[in-house]
Amino acid sequence: MVSVKENQIHQMHTSRSWDFLGMDYRQPNGLLAKAKYGDGTIIGVIDTGVTPESASFADTGYDPPPKKWKGICQVGPSFEAISCNRKFIGARWYIDDEILSSISDNEVLSPRDVEGHGTHTASTAGGNIIHNVSFLGLAAGTVRGGAPRARLAIYKACWSGYGCSGATVLKAMDDAVYDGVDVLSLSIGGTKEDVGTLHVVANGISVVYAGGNDGPIAQTVENQSPWLVTVAATTIDRSLPVVITLGNGEKLVLQPDIAAPGVSILAAAQIPYYKGVSYHFDSGTSMACPHVAGIIAVLKSIHPKWSPAALKSAIMTTALTYDNNGMPIQANGRVQKIADPFDYGAGFVNPVMAADPGLIYDITASDYLKFFNCMGGLGSGDNCTTAKGSLTDLNLPSIAIPNLRTFQAMTRTVTNVGQVNAVYKAFFQAPAGVEMAVEPPVLVFNKNRRVQSFRVTFKATRKVQGDYRFGSLAWHDGGSHWVRIPIAVRIVIEEIYSKIS
Repeated sequence: MVSVKENQIHQMHTSRSWDFLGMDYRQPNGLLAKAKYGDGTIIGVIDTGVTPESASFADTGYDPPPKKWKGICQVGPSFEAISCNRKFIGARWYIDDEILSSISDNEVLSPRDVEGHGTHTASTAGGNIIHNVSFLGLAAGTVRGGAPRARLAIYKACWSGYGCSGATVLKAMDDAVYDGVDVLSLSIGGTKEDVGTLHVVANGISVVYAGGNDGPIAQTVENQSPWLVTVAATTIDRSLPVVITLGNGEKLVLQPDIAAPGVSILAAAQIPYYKGVSYHFDSGTSMACPHVAGIIAVLKSIHPKWSPAALKSAIMTTALTYDNNGMPIQANGRVQKIADPFDYGAGFVNPVMAADPGLIYDITASDYLKFFNCMGGLGSGDNCTTAKGSLTDLNLPSIAIPNLRTFQAMTRTVTNVGQVNAVYKAFFQAPAGVEMAVEPPVLVFNKNRRVQSFRVTFKATRKVQGDYRFGSLAWHDGGSHWVRIPIAVRIVIEEIYSKIS
């Protein structure tokens, strides 16, 4: 796939969280142990580079890189070939004349991180287990990445004083596909839709983006392409308020997709940083994004054949909408309120349950092309032959209807990845003012019937123009599997717009 678009400059979005997520590295039968701590997977990080001397990237006890790895260790000032090792297995950097004339004076033309953002995000996603860490005595304990035995590949496409060139980010993605990464983490801003990332997902690589920190006003979520995993940030341990909110008006997934810890995250810093301190706190969706990237690396270790869409589905359909006290998650906006799917997507990430989701909503690259026919220059004229489908039928693990007038129906398809013989019943909560039905209401799976489709219908019962109302649909097998997707519907009587040009 080839497309051409104007280059854009994107901005970077700038411990205890992993235990809070149920990923305790000390549990012999826990999720991390089952996934061999992410060993064998490769996390690519497109950011400001890395500090190779950090203990989070030491390679003691590591075998050589996986055989699929084709990457390089690109050298430059303050970064020699020996800077890479068996943990931090590769690095590349990208520069052009425009970047060169705008970067900070303290920047170096190599993969070395002088800003600190990339080091922090990389160690959050896949840093080693490091004991006795604190920031000036605060949060003393053990710090680590989500997949602490995963390998890391660093792509420096973001520069202090400049940001991230869209052209260099896409070049980094191309290299990451060739190099053999399993998941890409990008804690940077982006356009609402970017078809340039689709080829990465088409190659079986999950792409995780930060949702942005411009909320809580309406329509502020970035990186909304449905093939991406877009992450909101939360605090941990108590009320879990989120920091961004998406308002109405969008026509596609309902965004963000998921929420993850992103406030006061302790992770590696560049050296020297502050009087020799090598770990520090940072907050934002930049910190939430590598949490999800690390989780996907762990899930990929357990389910190596799952597609990016399957991994995204597992994370979304098992997410929590309540905090650890059993109370609804609160949105920390200008006015405190109970959070909704425009605040946290499907909910707060729950990696232990995501490892065994029961059912998944899968999507192939050809499905995306069908629904995004020729967008972004993927085809034109006689070459644009892909039949365009209805966007509402894209098999996403969420449903958003921005303009329900009277009646609308859509189809979803689920694949059984749990017990072979299983019966799932539909449980749904219809949005206020909407009559909802699911057909069939029961799905029966066996060894010969792993994939089934169902139809969801919505009928407006309140003929009043309003804002979005929220609901949900869950499939339950009578046991531990609750496969839940969020629903957002807005009843529209007439389009309201200004007649003044």
